[in-house]
Amino acid sequence: MIIEQLKQLGCSCDWTKQRFTLDEGLSEAVKEVFVKLYEKGLIYKGKRIINWCPRCHTALSNDEVEHEDKVGRLWDIKYPLKEPVILPATSKLGEDGSGAEGSKTLKFVTVATTRPETMLGDTAVAVNPQDKRYKDLIGKTVIIPFIESEIPIIADEFVDMEFGSGCVKVTPAHDPNDYEIGLRHDLKQIIVIDEHGVMNENAGKEFTGLDRFEAREKIVKGLKEKGLLGEIKPHEHAVGQCYRCDTIIEPYLSDQWFVKMKPLAKRAIEVVKNGKVKFQPARWTKVYYHWMENVRDWCISRQIWWGHRIPVYYCQNCDEIVVAKKEPTTCPKCGHNQFKQDEDVLDTWFSSWLWPFSTFGWPKETEELDYFLPTNLLVTAPDIIYLWVARMIMATLEFKGKIPFDTVLLHGMVRDEKGIKMSKSLGNSPDPLDIIENVGADALRFSIIFASPKGQDSYYSNSILETGRNFANKIWNAYRFIMMNAEKIEYLPKRDELKLELADKWIYSRLNEIIEETRRNYESLRFNDAANILMDFIWKEFCSWYLELSKDRIYDEEDKQGQLTATFILLDILQQSMKLLQPIMPFIAEEVWQGIKHYFPMDEETIVLAAFPKQDKSFINRKIDKDMKLIQEAITAIRNLRKQVNLSPGKEVAIFIKVATEDQIRLLKDYQNYFAKLAKIAEMEIAVDLQKPKSSIASVVQNIEIYLPLEGLIDIEKEKEKLEKQVNKLKEELKKIEGKLSNNKFLSKAPDNIIKKEKEKFEEVKTKLDKTKEILKGLK
Repeated sequence: MIIEQLKQLGCSCDWTKQRFTLDEGLSEAVKEVFVKLYEKGLIYKGKRIINWCPRCHTALSNDEVEHEDKVGRLWDIKYPLKEPVILPATSKLGEDGSGAEGSKTLKFVTVATTRPETMLGDTAVAVNPQDKRYKDLIGKTVIIPFIESEIPIIADEFVDMEFGSGCVKVTPAHDPNDYEIGLRHDLKQIIVIDEHGVMNENAGKEFTGLDRFEAREKIVKGLKEKGLLGEIKPHEHAVGQCYRCDTIIEPYLSDQWFVKMKPLAKRAIEVVKNGKVKFQPARWTKVYYHWMENVRDWCISRQIWWGHRIPVYYCQNCDEIVVAKKEPTTCPKCGHNQFKQDEDVLDTWFSSWLWPFSTFGWPKETEELDYFLPTNLLVTAPDIIYLWVARMIMATLEFKGKIPFDTVLLHGMVRDEKGIKMSKSLGNSPDPLDIIENVGADALRFSIIFASPKGQDSYYSNSILETGRNFANKIWNAYRFIMMNAEKIEYLPKRDELKLELADKWIYSRLNEIIEETRRNYESLRFNDAANILMDFIWKEFCSWYLELSKDRIYDEEDKQGQLTATFILLDILQQSMKLLQPIMPFIAEEVWQGIKHYFPMDEETIVLAAFPKQDKSFINRKIDKDMKLIQEAITAIRNLRKQVNLSPGKEVAIFIKVATEDQIRLLKDYQNYFAKLAKIAEMEIAVDLQKPKSSIASVVQNIEIYLPLEGLIDIEKEKEKLEKQVNKLKEELKKIEGKLSNNKFLSKAPDNIIKKEKEKFEEVKTKLDKTKEILKGLK
């Protein structure tokens, strides 16, 4: 059934390789690029060492191999010399002094390896030509144990004299460095491990058919029995693994297709150096340079089931290679008309690197392509900076002569509470659809952005969702309240008809400051800072202060102008706030904005088409901000005084305020209704030379003193008694903590985090003690 469906999609199946390839679906862009690069000599086919996954049975590019540091073993193996070598008595090598005049006889050379199974494919042993220890051995012959092959000792500058014994085994078919040595010395390339990770017939009868790791164990055991195994040492090294299945990669000599990357990398480096393409955070620029300046040819052929089939055809008569977008009708060399297409498919990134222009119809020159290329911003993860970002820059410059985008934002990784990268395979990643079902898409988006500083990893837990959920609820409740009251009015006044008071001027001043701050944060891609600023403004300033202060005017049917003014401003501030918030919380922003549109004049059909708010500096007033700040701090201080003595929220009180200037008297008296509304103040006495009332507690705000008389509000004597008990209890607690922190035994044995907690506890208790003493003093 599945096979038939795949065939209907235009797929063919090669049962010998158990692989499906796209015939009909191969995009014109991919074929166009392959052919053009081949014609320029930038694509070639050759036998080279590549990364091979024995499980997936396919080649991988260097960037698809994930390296993990592991502690393995380093085996010293003795290779017998074909003929013993006589060395001077002063030589550091040699096993005894049995030669004439105390000379030494050398029967073995020792090599160090982490992969003993590859010794069966060795074609040389190499030493550094500058290594005096081995100058007499160059050109001699050693014998590979088990298969008894004779191989030469050669000299090559690549050999590190300090690593192991200074002798290295050379396996050109199974190691990239050995491959290069082999080319320099024209060594044989003997493959001993097949594409399944199994030893083949070249490994000898004793090991043919064994898994590579089983062969390793058998070889080590056999070497020990033969007396050819030296020291075994633990060795930490980076082990390459397949990015799909985590199978250990096998360096493998294979015939594959490659792209020459250095010619393409040159311009891609220049556009970053001259600032046309910028990386944010900027630290990733160095990573980009390092990869581009050391770029290696890209292996693009894959032996997998699905992908774009390579547009290469082989003449069945003369084996001529024809690279073409369509199957040729005749061979340009012999005129034959029978062809077989290359069975391999292209690396998935070969189509992905064309994304900036292929998505808009290229190779056709479309209107969309002209409009959208280059675009502004690419947001992606740093782990594909090589696989995708760098290649898109190279491809777009090569085929369009333009940069694909001017800015690349590399975001951090989302990790769980333990700091482990979230992944479906690890099972530590919740299903986003379940989260959306529980708290909503906007709450999820806001929570993640709020907790993710630019370019840094963020840590996910269910608890962080409360931030977004609570913020969304706050917006929605404020919106419902405003709309409920907007429905009752007959019309909205024009802006020049508004009757503005301090709070109105203040909220417009703050809004215009927030507009500019939000714009700057969006433009500098500091989305979490934008989220923080907007939540503070909407929740704390708009909802907790302005909306609360507006309620008296909204309910006041006698002051129609004040009522209409408050309603107009509530609608206006909320709709502009939604425009600022829309990039982060698009759904609630659209819903609220559409609702406001029924009452507040706006021309756009949707918030998506609405212009981003622009700062109007004429609204910004530092004096208004300063006056409002004084009132806010004074109200907050009064609320705190009430809490100190546990007054019920609805209890009205009298307040005495000692000010520094006559202007402060006028300001506080003009807006006594703000204090009455938000601090339940029935009476206020304000003066420059005011004396502290008896039995009162105090708070200092800026340059004013606020007193709350307690007589008649609480039982003074009872309160004194309670506070004195609290003071004594806190003193005892402080004494215990001091004892711990002055105990050297505790300080030497306790973990750092426990000591830190005790110090924090000390500061907390001391602050509470000082505050309690202060309240007690005010009652005396």
